[in-house]
Amino acid sequence: MTLNLSQYTKEFRYNLRLAFPVIIGLLGHTFVQLVDNIMVGQLGTAELAAVSLGNSFFFVAMSLGIGFSTAITPLIAETDGAKDVIGGRNVFIHGLLLCFSLGVFLTLGVILSKPLLFQMGQPEEVVELAYPYLQWVAISLIPLVFFQGFKQFSEGLSHTRPAMYATLLGNIVNVILNYFLIFGFWIFPKMGVEGAAIGSFFARCSMLLFMAFYVRFSPHFSNYVRKISFKKPQWSLFQKIINLGFPSALQMFFEVIFFTAAIWLSGFLGKNEQAANQIALNLSSMTFMFAMGLGVTAMIRVGNQKGKNDFFKLREVAHSIFVLIFIFDVLFCLLFLLLHNLLPWIYLDGSNVLEFADVNEVVQIASTLLIVSAFFQISDGLQAVVLGALRGLQDVNIPAWITFFSYGIFGFPIAYYLGIYTDLATTGIWIGLLSGLSSSALLLFIRFRYLTNNLILN
Repeated sequence: MTLNLSQYTKEFRYNLRLAFPVIIGLLGHTFVQLVDNIMVGQLGTAELAAVSLGNSFFFVAMSLGIGFSTAITPLIAETDGAKDVIGGRNVFIHGLLLCFSLGVFLTLGVILSKPLLFQMGQPEEVVELAYPYLQWVAISLIPLVFFQGFKQFSEGLSHTRPAMYATLLGNIVNVILNYFLIFGFWIFPKMGVEGAAIGSFFARCSMLLFMAFYVRFSPHFSNYVRKISFKKPQWSLFQKIINLGFPSALQMFFEVIFFTAAIWLSGFLGKNEQAANQIALNLSSMTFMFAMGLGVTAMIRVGNQKGKNDFFKLREVAHSIFVLIFIFDVLFCLLFLLLHNLLPWIYLDGSNVLEFADVNEVVQIASTLLIVSAFFQISDGLQAVVLGALRGLQDVNIPAWITFFSYGIFGFPIAYYLGIYTDLATTGIWIGLLSGLSSSALLLFIRFRYLTNNLILN
């Protein structure tokens, strides 16, 4: 059963064709944050730190919403592999209802948690700026999670381009509104950090509207949107989606809270450390979108082969995607090592005399963090793609425990100790991130090999 390299590389073309639109779409989400960070960074380091703090709450809630919605993709992919249109339609309807409900619930949760900003020991100047920002990004969770329902459905049918188009539209809206609202232009007031959040809200609404109209009127989905009825919900199907979606949400939650803890820990060290952490985190997030895109590809293709009961092909396809992300992440590692001194300057204005000392300190810290980030590109990418393959197998419970152990029990204590109690400071926090991601990648890969060996032999 040993496969040579050519049997993996022959899958690269189709894998990339599926993954490319997903990667562009995911980069679009990250680009929204990049635009916010670059534009807000021109206002000062405190404003950049405020976006980081506000997004730390938002990302935790978003991870639950997006993680939960991923349950739709493998279920749709399985019905597609089995040519079960009615089953796919039912998954689509019930998944949308759950995504909308979850979006409302998460929005309320974030809004009610806003007073915690003042209880976390963060710089007071940063908290005052983050408070109004957080309210608007919280409200944007409703259109964002609802959009995810349409996106996961489309991707489950191997149509990965619609979400890319929607995200590109959202980015155009976001850039225009950010410019108008952050700096004040024409009839729009200068709103600073809050203006960035309002721009993101309307960008996410535009993405939802585009995706909803695309699914409704595209001939690719006509068999699924005809004869839709909400009168007879199948509670067993709700339960199936929840049973698959809840552990998937926990997996993403554990990883996001791990990185969010880095934001909070760096906030204990000061606003410049928190701003530097945000720069390194945003750049790392952009490369991580390649892993996320290939993870979705793994979920789709593994789900298809599961529906066909072709388990040997299933493992061959998954391994080809593992090799592909390894190649990408080695390139990203080299890129960060070569450009770690230059990339932080994208975010900050070095000509501002009043902020000169702070800006230079932020750049120095961020460039060091990018060296650590370079080395965890490989483990971060592998764990994301293997996790996608496991979701395609609809194996979510054990992976949730693996991510909890890797991030909460193993990685976080290292980050906390090295960051708070040693001179490594923020660099120590990121060494903890590297440790947790490496543990997750290794254990998840062992889990995948164990399951696929059993499927093939049985």
